[in-house]
Amino acid sequence: MRDIRILCDVDQPVDEIRDLKDRDPAGAALEAMALEAFRERKLTGYQLRTLLGIGSRFDLWELLKERRIETYTVEDLEHDLDVLKTALPQA
Repeated sequence: MRDIRILCDVDQPVDEIRDLKDRDPAGAALEAMALEAFRERKLTGYQLRTLLGIGSRFDLWELLKERRIETYTVEDLEHDLDVLKTALPQA
């Protein structure tokens, strides 16, 4: 695996940012970027778990629930409806 260093300037002291209190800023940034990539379907659940060091998919589901990230999309619903339409006899 290749290391990547990301630098950013923040206008206010990190210890004043509400969401970063008691958290490692680098870890919080990695989590935010990884969750966004997952949301955009650029990472699979397995890849997200591996990147964030999450042991099980149940723990991943808990994190996604805490962060209010939906895993079932409108596209998933449309696909499921299309499958149902072809599988069920027309009345």
